[in-house]
Amino acid sequence: MADKPTRPPDKQEVPDQDDDAFRDMLDMQEVQPLKPRHKNVANLRSSRQGRFYKEELVARRQAATTPVQSLQGKSRTSDGRVEPVSPSQSLLFALSDIDQRLIARLKRGEIEWQEGLDLHGYTVDEARVQVESFLRDAESQHWRCILIVHGKAWSMASGFPVIKSHVNAWLREWPTVIAFSSATPEDGGTGAVYVLMKRYRGE
Repeated sequence: MADKPTRPPDKQEVPDQDDDAFRDMLDMQEVQPLKPRHKNVANLRSSRQGRFYKEELVARRQAATTPVQSLQGKSRTSDGRVEPVSPSQSLLFALSDIDQRLIARLKRGEIEWQEGLDLHGYTVDEARVQVESFLRDAESQHWRCILIVHGKAWSMASGFPVIKSHVNAWLREWPTVIAFSSATPEDGGTGAVYVLMKRYRGE
C-alpha cells in the first residue's frame, strides 16, 4: 500500500532564508532606518508618506465631487486657461514687499511646513476644491508654511502638466498666499511647492 502523500507545509511555516540572511547582513553593517527630514512628514494628507487620514480623505473626495456650478459663488480661484509650465520648471512667486532673505529661506526648505496636501490622482476640478479647502484650513489654523504636492505628470491632450500649471495660477490668486517656491528634492522637488501664508497681527 502506497504511503499517503504528505500535505505540503503552509507558506507561512516555511522559513524565508533570504530574508533572514538580509537582516543579518544589515545588523552586521549596523544599518539604521532612514528618518524623515521634517518632523511633520506624518501630516501629509495622503498615502504618499506618513499617516493616511482615511476619514478626512473620504470627506474631501466627496466634497470634490460637488458639481463645479455649485462652487462658482464660493470659489476664489479661476478655472479658465492657465499659463503652461514644464515638468522640470521651478516655480517661484512672492509679493513685492516680501524680504528676499525670507524667500531664500523658503527656497532652501528652511521654513518648516506644518501640513501637506498631495494632489496625485485628482482631476483639475477636484484639485481646485482640494487646494481651496486646504488654504482655508491654513488660514483658520494660522499655519505659516504648508506643502502642496502637485506632481509633474503631463496630459497628452494638453502637452503640459495640467495640475502643476493650475496650482501655479491658483496660488497667485489667493489673497493670503504671500509667496511660494518649488520644494527641495527631499520634499518633492519641482513636483511640489512650499507655500508661505500671511501672518496676522499678534502671531
